[in-house]
Amino acid sequence: AGGRRAQITTLARAGMATGLAGLFLEAHPDPEKAKCDGPCALRMSQLEPFLAQLKELDTLVKGFEKLDTH
Repeated sequence: AGGRRAQITTLARAGMATGLAGLFLEAHPDPEKAKCDGPCALRMSQLEPFLAQLKELDTLVKGFEKLDTH
């Protein structure tokens, strides 16, 4: 998210929508007090519900029938 916490969810969801195989994000109990990477860290309390959303999106996207675009 380039140091912008507000963009974490949007960019992660967009990535999952492309069918990517992996995702890296950072989380911290209190990002404002983190010694580094706080501005780009999700709060730990938000991590589990957000990962559940990403898993649902991943399942949905990977369940789509492949289209022959050639």
